[in-house]
Amino acid sequence: MQELLTAVTYPIVWLICAYVLKIESGLAKLLISLTAAILVYVLIGIRRSKKETNDDNE
Repeated sequence: MQELLTAVTYPIVWLICAYVLKIESGLAKLLISLTAAILVYVLIGIRRSKKETNDDNE
C-alpha cells in the first residue's frame, strides 16, 4: 500500500505543478514531485512504525 500511494503521488503532484501552479521547468516539476513522493513514503513508514510500537506496548 505504501509503494502504491507513493507511485500515485508522483504524477498527481506533477500535474498540479504543471496546470495549477503553472511551473514551466521540467527539472523543478521533477524535484517537487519526487520530494512529495518520498515524503509520502516516509510519513507512512513513520506512522506504521508508531502503530507497531503502540501494539507491542499493549
